[in-house]
Amino acid sequence: MAQHRKVKTIPATLTRFTSAPITEQKKRRVAGYARVSTDHDDQFTSYEAQIDYYTKYIKSRDDWEFVQVYTDEGITGTSTKRREGFRTMVADALDGKIDLIVTKSVSRFARNTVDSLTTIRQLKEKGIEVYFEKENIWTFDGKGELLLTIMSSLAQEESRSISENCTWGQRKRFADGKVSVAYKRFLGYDKGPDGNLIVNQEQAVTIKRIYQMFLQGITYHSIAQELTEDKVLTPGGKTKWSISTVKSILRNEKYKGDALLQKSYTVDFLTKKTKVNEGEIPQYYVEGNHEAIIDPDVFEMVQREIERRGKGKKYHSGVHAFSSKIKCGECGCWYGSKVWHSTSKYKKTIWRCNHKYDGDHTCRTPHLTDEEVQAAFLLAANKLLSTKEEVIGNGRAMMDVLFDTKDLESEQDHLLQETQVVSDMVQQCIYENAHVALDQTEYQKRYDALTQRFDKAKARLETVMEEISQRQTQRAAYEAFLTAFEKLPDTLTEFTLDNWHGLVDYATVYAKDDIRFTFKNGQEVKA
Repeated sequence: MAQHRKVKTIPATLTRFTSAPITEQKKRRVAGYARVSTDHDDQFTSYEAQIDYYTKYIKSRDDWEFVQVYTDEGITGTSTKRREGFRTMVADALDGKIDLIVTKSVSRFARNTVDSLTTIRQLKEKGIEVYFEKENIWTFDGKGELLLTIMSSLAQEESRSISENCTWGQRKRFADGKVSVAYKRFLGYDKGPDGNLIVNQEQAVTIKRIYQMFLQGITYHSIAQELTEDKVLTPGGKTKWSISTVKSILRNEKYKGDALLQKSYTVDFLTKKTKVNEGEIPQYYVEGNHEAIIDPDVFEMVQREIERRGKGKKYHSGVHAFSSKIKCGECGCWYGSKVWHSTSKYKKTIWRCNHKYDGDHTCRTPHLTDEEVQAAFLLAANKLLSTKEEVIGNGRAMMDVLFDTKDLESEQDHLLQETQVVSDMVQQCIYENAHVALDQTEYQKRYDALTQRFDKAKARLETVMEEISQRQTQRAAYEAFLTAFEKLPDTLTEFTLDNWHGLVDYATVYAKDDIRFTFKNGQEVKA
């Protein structure tokens, strides 16, 4: 005989997610979240409207208690890392200050599927619900997570599409030669009525000062230190200058009126990670785009000096005008300053080979005082000045021959076209192999031939461009020397730093009576 069983239901007394008694009339603590992804003026109304709407919406419910509306303005939704308002809201919720979060849509919350689901599950574990008004999704609903996954994926795909459209538009602008910079962090220029760069005369003084100090032999560190001491503002509006900021200004082609576009690019639309463009995508160089602050010849001189300072162990020191300007004729290293009898009345500063006593070998080149270097310079400079007309005449006549780049520029144009054509052919070859069944032996043979052709053209292009740059730099330095030399009197009677920096490339010391000065026109004169 079957036993009769009786099932008795024990009703729930606590709410499932808050653990509060069912009969307790406790209001849910509700917060709103609002975000606009740009800081343009036309988004301001939307941003303000969202805040006002959710404040009134939450307060209108008798069963809700208003906490606050958390906001992010001008921040992308593809990642939560830079969204301080969002992160603060989640932290407050996990700390037990919020029971429900109300937001406009899934795309406002996050356009990254992983971020969205991770955050929702984190909140769900703590009994915190999220309501997406547009999609009518409650995360405590049984089908909520499924819908959320679908909507988040769609939002992420939408973000990818928007990112690609923006990237295409920006690259099209670059290809058309349209220049844009972050004016708020760019020293020397303002945005003009036509959208192009116009010189900020007050800031241009600082730019010219940096270039002038560098050509006088002062180091990056000393330039930064002097600007900081003088309370000159950096491009970012700070008072403390760094070496990297000085270097960036000295290398920026925009100060000579040109513009190199697409120096970096965004690698991933989700993380917004950027990378320096090392040839992965095309770059565009616009010549004469705007008014120059620095004369192109001066700019090229600076680039040449940057390159010279960066070579090998013969590092540059800007402590003194003679630093990295006097070379040992025996070992080829630079002379450095040394202080003798530093604590006595016989204190004396001399110049000596920095590696005179390195290892077993001792350089036999002599030490020199400041006065001896200055006297030797005057002797050599006056020797050169005695042939002033000849130096200037020959220099002007030879410049076009010595530094001609017409043939190289013609070859450069041809090689640029060649690399572009072959690059397109390689891409087409890969595409065909991915979409059509090809004989793989023939495909590999064709692919190898194209890549070899491309590598050969690219290697030659780099060589040609380097040669053009070198000749242009040499021409600029030569022209600057002739201009400075032409302004000098027939005889120099006293030493000046302007003449020293303007005329001398370096001096080589072999003996006290054998100091040879290599001037910036390439001539070597023994003092």
